Amino acid sequence: MMIALMTLYLALLSSLVWLGAISLNAFWKASPLIVLLLLNVGLFIPMGWGAPQGKALVYRNSVSIVPDVAGEVVDVPVSPNKPLKEGDILFRIDPTPYDAQVKAIEAQLKLSSTRLTQMTSLYERDAGRSFDVEQWQSEVDQLKAQLQSAQWNLDKTVLRAPADGYVTNVALRKGARVGNLSVSPAMAFIDTSVTHVVVEIDQIDARYIAPGQEVEVAFKFAPGRIFSGKVESILQAVATGQAQVSGQAVMPKGIETVPFVVRVALDDAAVAKSLPAGATGAAAVFTDRVAASHLIRRVLLRQIAILNYVVPF
Repeated sequence: MMIALMTLYLALLSSLVWLGAISLNAFWKASPLIVLLLLNVGLFIPMGWGAPQGKALVYRNSVSIVPDVAGEVVDVPVSPNKPLKEGDILFRIDPTPYDAQVKAIEAQLKLSSTRLTQMTSLYERDAGRSFDVEQWQSEVDQLKAQLQSAQWNLDKTVLRAPADGYVTNVALRKGARVGNLSVSPAMAFIDTSVTHVVVEIDQIDARYIAPGQEVEVAFKFAPGRIFSGKVESILQAVATGQAQVSGQAVMPKGIETVPFVVRVALDDAAVAKSLPAGATGAAAVFTDRVAASHLIRRVLLRQIAILNYVVPF
């Protein structure tokens, strides 16, 4: 854009000299340098904080699927990257031992309930002790709690999708044995119910960004198109500014200036949902400062959108 404006000025200057409207004296010879300086100081440098631009990224939350019970896998009905609804079955674990446990506790509960009824009847006729009633009542309560736990284990032999989304890289197969250890998840589930778009903005340019400001994004995945949105929030921390609990004293390290992250909500939710996780691009935030630079930034962003047809990086 700088080159285009300077070319336009030189063409205008040459035309005026050729028409005789001005004489090519020392001032007009030095004027391109003066215009270049004014454009930089008055427009392009302030454009950095008036309409900052940065790299954009689409990401989604990933859920590690770890079963609550261990056992042999008997069915894996899902396919990789196939859309799923919340509650759809991901895989099943052999329920036989857990079903047997439920039936055993139900049998014990049935017997204990009968004995409780008998002891209560005897006590009401002054032929039994209140201690026996309380003892069998305690037994029934414990068995009900055990039954609830056993039924929960049985229900957990069926793993279901926690939200709308899909599973990726499905290596799980029938006959495999899975455990309830978080260090060894059975599969990864990608949650598509919410799509996040974030933009990296250099710290020097992030001073005037605020929620609600207009944003435009050009994604590599959709060349030639511009998507509009609004600033949701500015993340208030980055990894380099995070202090972790440790028994050691502060360890000095090289301090690097890293970009801040701005979360963006696209105006068209359907478009946001159609974007694959990992889609990248460029985005510009239009603040309430240096309004004259907004038009320049819009033109530059549209140039990037067109170049996305041929530029792979």
